[in-house]
Amino acid sequence: PDKGEECNRSWHFNVTEIKDLMSDMRRYWPDVLHSSQNRTQFWKHEWEKHGTCAATLEVLNSQKKYFGKALELYEHIDLNSCLLKAGIKPSSSYYQMTTIKEALTRFYGVTPKIQCLPPEQGEKAQTIGQIEFCFTKELQLRNCTALKSESDSMLAVLKLGTEELSVCNDTLPTYYPSQVQ
Repeated sequence: PDKGEECNRSWHFNVTEIKDLMSDMRRYWPDVLHSSQNRTQFWKHEWEKHGTCAATLEVLNSQKKYFGKALELYEHIDLNSCLLKAGIKPSSSYYQMTTIKEALTRFYGVTPKIQCLPPEQGEKAQTIGQIEFCFTKELQLRNCTALKSESDSMLAVLKLGTEELSVCNDTLPTYYPSQVQ
């Protein structure tokens, strides 16, 4: 769920509930803005904003189920392999955002939402910060296009610390980083 507010403010994040997922969480769901190995703020945000809403479904009704299912879906989607097949690989090269979007849409048959860090001062390229796939309540892929009532919130900037992720600019060169710094 991509709600603008938390669904259940009383259901707080408890990292011990996902202790056995930590290795996979650090590897496959890293915080691209805060690289400390012990950082859990990002996962706390994900649980409180999205997980508590998703928990209305039995298959996602605990932190362990929510994060475990997310990791399972990530593995199933195999994003890096898809991009590699399209000749898009993490590197110091730049890509056109339209090329990345077209490759993903062609491969998966749905349109994901891609968010970027804007160019740093003196730079010309944006950096991919997040590629988001959307699912139905039955956990089937669907387009991430916004409904009319959500269009303003989709364009809103997601502020995480002092950095910002926003919907990528189709006209800027795009950097696909090889690893979290």
